Amino acid sequence: MTSSISWELYRTFLGVLEHGSLSAAARALDLTQPTVGRQLAALEQALGLTLFTRSPTGVQPTEAALALRAPAQAVQHAARALERTAASQGAGVQGVVRVTASEVVGVEVLPPILAALRARHPGLTVELALSNRLQDLLQREADIAVRMQAPQQGALLARRVGAIDVGMHAHPDYLARHGTPQDWADLAGHSLIGFDAVTAYIRRAGAAWPALRRERFALRTDSDVAQLALIRAGAGIGLCQVGLARRSSALVRVLPAQFALPLDTWVTMHEDLRHSPRCQVTFEALVQGLLDYLSSAAAPTPAG
Repeated sequence: MTSSISWELYRTFLGVLEHGSLSAAARALDLTQPTVGRQLAALEQALGLTLFTRSPTGVQPTEAALALRAPAQAVQHAARALERTAASQGAGVQGVVRVTASEVVGVEVLPPILAALRARHPGLTVELALSNRLQDLLQREADIAVRMQAPQQGALLARRVGAIDVGMHAHPDYLARHGTPQDWADLAGHSLIGFDAVTAYIRRAGAAWPALRRERFALRTDSDVAQLALIRAGAGIGLCQVGLARRSSALVRVLPAQFALPLDTWVTMHEDLRHSPRCQVTFEALVQGLLDYLSSAAAPTPAG
């Protein structure tokens, strides 16, 4: 095996792995399809491995390719972290900071916080990665994470900002058509909105509140944003942050005495970034912005 392999070959490998065909990878990477094919062949020759087999629908990864996915992604994360660090060198707050958060927090809560941050520091570039998967800060997949659970990894700076309350909500139009449930038994006649894939979190919720088990959901999606959109569209009753529902009269909380789910909220980053101006100001802005959001969500909510 060749001892020194260009990062560009691994980048192309990951592109093909993600997109499933040479042509799709070429479009995503802004390369020509022949270039992608040559780089993939060069990587296979350098490694002495067959990474993909051709099929009528594209290419299929071999076991070797799947085994290489994680270390290749680690190289990718390290390369991007190096680029972000290099771009931040110089006087003042400048460069790129990558922030990861869950879908709903990233779409509904963080935009005004990040807008104010950019207004104060126009030399700062923010990459906002939205995913319900916990990205690995130790591997530098992101610089800063907003998480709904305490970090389990060491070598991280973590600040707990409080608990975001989640409740059951519905649109007034839905409740006008179907009535407002007064207890858990009333939910049997309602359309519930929830997750499709059963996770450990969903199993715990289902054990505590049997009405929220997967088989009870009339509308299922693993996208938090899609669930919120369905609730707002009057499709049924689902879970929503109390603070978001309070922003307008478009959502009404139901069964507030019977259901309340607090989600611990943390802002975390790798301890090696504590002296980075770009990361330090972003970390503090996120903490303060989330504290303000939690404070605004603390006022009493009229129940439906």
